[in-house]
Amino acid sequence: MAHMNSETSARRAKKRGGAKSAPMTTIVMGAICGSVITAMAMSAGFARQSISADTFRQLDLFGEVFEQVHGNYVESPDDSELIEGAINGMMRELDPHSSYLPADDYKRMQEQTRGSFAGLGIQVVMDNEGPDAGYVKVVSPIDDTPASRAGMQSDDLIINIDGTDVQGLTLDEAIALLKGKKGTPVSIKVVRERKADPFDLRLVRDIVRVKAVASRMEGDFGYLRVRTFSERAGPELLQAVNDLEKETLGGPKGYVLDLRSNPGGLLDQAVAVADIFLEGGEIVSTRGRHPRDTLREMGRRGDATDGKPIIVLVNGGSASASEIVAGALQDRNRALLLGTKSFGKGSVQTVIPLQNGLQGALRLTTARYYTPSGRSIQAEGIEPDIAMPVIYPGQDQVSNARSESDLPGALDVKEDDAEEADKEEPDESAPSADQTSEAGEATSSDDAEDGVEPVQCGYEEDGETFKDCQLTRALEILADATQYRAMLADAGITNTSRQ
Repeated sequence: MAHMNSETSARRAKKRGGAKSAPMTTIVMGAICGSVITAMAMSAGFARQSISADTFRQLDLFGEVFEQVHGNYVESPDDSELIEGAINGMMRELDPHSSYLPADDYKRMQEQTRGSFAGLGIQVVMDNEGPDAGYVKVVSPIDDTPASRAGMQSDDLIINIDGTDVQGLTLDEAIALLKGKKGTPVSIKVVRERKADPFDLRLVRDIVRVKAVASRMEGDFGYLRVRTFSERAGPELLQAVNDLEKETLGGPKGYVLDLRSNPGGLLDQAVAVADIFLEGGEIVSTRGRHPRDTLREMGRRGDATDGKPIIVLVNGGSASASEIVAGALQDRNRALLLGTKSFGKGSVQTVIPLQNGLQGALRLTTARYYTPSGRSIQAEGIEPDIAMPVIYPGQDQVSNARSESDLPGALDVKEDDAEEADKEEPDESAPSADQTSEAGEATSSDDAEDGVEPVQCGYEEDGETFKDCQLTRALEILADATQYRAMLADAGITNTSRQ
């Protein structure tokens, strides 16, 4: 899932990074050197963090194992790889969203949350099977970037980058070759027509700024698509609302907020986005292991849309920050939710730089979040007010997307759910709700809703583009103000009973 993609609040990262990064690093390094360093670690203050003597004996054991491997393995091992492997093993014992980020991955994550980087400006994927497997496939070029100016098109295949064949590389490795400093050139071989010869392109890298928000008018209504909760999501969405309000006399009659397949991002931006549509009050609370980790995020007075009707589109790929926004608007009876059940990632990760980021960072789950009514979304997801699963051309039935409760080690999974997940084959092709790349948005299939007949969606007039039946239905409901108010009132009663 490409991937609150890092559900992290910038404020918390800054606040906690200095306090926790040094102790965490020192404990690991102390274990490597055995009991002498362990004793030094205890005298340096780590005992105050309630680490038991038995735990330090286990750290001594780890140090002894490391020394044996270092000194006696059949080949000389790379010590840094051993240490990184040990760190990764420790993080795997936690939940699926806690991880160690090496320095390069930490830098890439910072780029993603900033929403800008030096590169070509293409959204890309890599198929695992089929005739295009192993190549970098262009999903779409980003407007006004080197890729769009060079005429790159959706479905283009990049098969060679600066003389390196893409076959055999991972997607991250290929993206690393495509990125580079502003003003530097990169040569690529591209296949467009699959049976035609590849052609060469030489592009010059530039600063690419990925817009977090897309907006347009759909008839009398405003359409707002939040692609990712990067640092600019809140300001960009507010600007989009203001622009749409000025575009027509009296502004839009209502809004569709599209959070489908949005894997999340920054917690503070989730709060900022929800705040645009609310008149103050609680938006989300976070509760952690320690009292200091319990916070209530409150909105400011003033609804930028003046209380106009809103429908929020969600699906199985709506995770984390998306669920915070959807849950707040649903609990406050401010909007109708339409689509399918959301992913169910209700945990908050704090990014803790290690040695000021020079040694990467820990992405550590530190709290769970709760909607204004006190609901936890972790491993549960958010049920839409209007369930609308869809089937697209080529599908016989609604495909099942992975959810949080399917992930190994996920928090708060009910025993029955865990047993059911063990029986199912995991869908390895499913996107991560907490990962993104230069290239893009995670996409997810809709989950079938119990007892609701799926809607068959066809093509637009061009014969290639799928119809967006959920958006069409949302606009139909908004167009009938009486129907909207009645459905919102019914949803309010239903949601109260859930609480």
